[in-house]
Amino acid sequence: MNSPAEARLRTSVQGAVATVLMDRADVHNAFDPELIAGLSETFLRLDADPAVRVVVLAASGRSFSAGADLNWMKRMATYSGEENVADARALARLMRVIDHLSKPVIARVQGAAFGGGVGLVACCDMAVAAREAVFCLSEVRLGLIPAVSSPYVVRAMGSRAARRYFLTAERFGADEAHRLGLVHQVVDAEGLDAAVAALADHLLKGGPVALASAKDLIAAVSDRPLDDAVIEDTARRIAAQRAGAEGQEGVAAFLEKRPPGWIS
Repeated sequence: MNSPAEARLRTSVQGAVATVLMDRADVHNAFDPELIAGLSETFLRLDADPAVRVVVLAASGRSFSAGADLNWMKRMATYSGEENVADARALARLMRVIDHLSKPVIARVQGAAFGGGVGLVACCDMAVAAREAVFCLSEVRLGLIPAVSSPYVVRAMGSRAARRYFLTAERFGADEAHRLGLVHQVVDAEGLDAAVAALADHLLKGGPVALASAKDLIAAVSDRPLDDAVIEDTARRIAAQRAGAEGQEGVAAFLEKRPPGWIS
């Protein structure tokens, strides 16, 4: 059963794949404090569930997410400085939770992603978008900036593209999002579920510990100079993986021409 904070979400599990569905189609899945808290709670719960190995972030209705809820933004105008910081920290925490999840996260982008909605897409490990999906970092049109989303969006699409789209607040389509690296695949709307399922199937063939370790490895080596410390760290990481139960099972299964134990 969903907690009060999770009331605007629907979570379903099929096999080892959990789908977290933002369910505020009437407001284009715009987020407010309740939705933000619910998403954080749900992702943390799924991360702790050993039966779940892949998480899909999806949305109901025509839009993926319009970013911040307008009524919430009106309330924020009356907040004190400290209240505004606390409020922003909650969204920052959500994006960090998704980004740091030990399990792979796939964004299923069926429609428009605006403002912080683009940030949610960028937090996920991979993203599949319907051809008609539209993206916009719209904050400057409101006299704001995409601050909380920026580490993830800049990492995904690069600082050069961010200089354009953060500043112009232009809308751009799925093909441009793919060219920039914000999404990994663009498909026709009717093929969206199949494309997400295919990615999930690939992920389920990997060892759960290895997947988590691979995510941690990417974070450890990204944007670091290739010095002795990095080389030593990577050597120790593969040595630990080889010596672990999962690594030994994977190699044994390959040599014995059988599926490894994590594939049911």
